Amino acid sequence: MADRVVVISWGQTVRGREQHGLEVFEASVGYYAQLQEAGRIESFDVLLLEPNGLMDGCMLLRGSHAQLDAVREDERFRRLLIDASLIVDDLRITEGYTAEGIEQTMPLYAEAIGHVPQMA
Repeated sequence: MADRVVVISWGQTVRGREQHGLEVFEASVGYYAQLQEAGRIESFDVLLLEPNGLMDGCMLLRGSHAQLDAVREDERFRRLLIDASLIVDDLRITEGYTAEGIEQTMPLYAEAIGHVPQMA
């Protein structure tokens, strides 16, 4: 079961580069589908958001820490991100936890809270 997630989010497409943006988007979705089919990630989701001034969309890749580390080092993944960085604003890649990863991480957070004086 996936315990980690990589979130790739982006803002507005750079004006005048929309066509290439669609090409990179489609290539990315195809690549992530291949990764899932090959068992290199557990799953992925694509979210397209309503206009909001912050984030136009994101892709969530789910897998183990080892799986996602390997994908992040994969040359094709890196090339797609470089292409994306040239056609969208605010491209971000964030690692996080899901499912059992949350269960493992929350006790660390709870322990840290115990060391911080609480205000009444």
